Amino acid sequence: MFSLKLTQIGNSVGVVLPKEALALLRVEKGDTVYLTESPQGFVLSPYDPAIEEQLAEGREFMHEFRDTFRALAK
Repeated sequence: MFSLKLTQIGNSVGVVLPKEALALLRVEKGDTVYLTESPQGFVLSPYDPAIEEQLAEGREFMHEFRDTFRALAK
């Protein structure tokens, strides 16, 4: 668990992430992170949740038409 400090940045408020947290997230200065709400609270992630939805739809599509894809691959 990390203790995060809020700091004033212009007219906004920012969160200071320790180096250890950045390393675990595999992000660095200038990268984008996403804060999403979940049943357990909030989740900070380097992965875009919209992309995850698109991947899930793609997996469902490929599963539905797997026989067609196998036939086309021959």
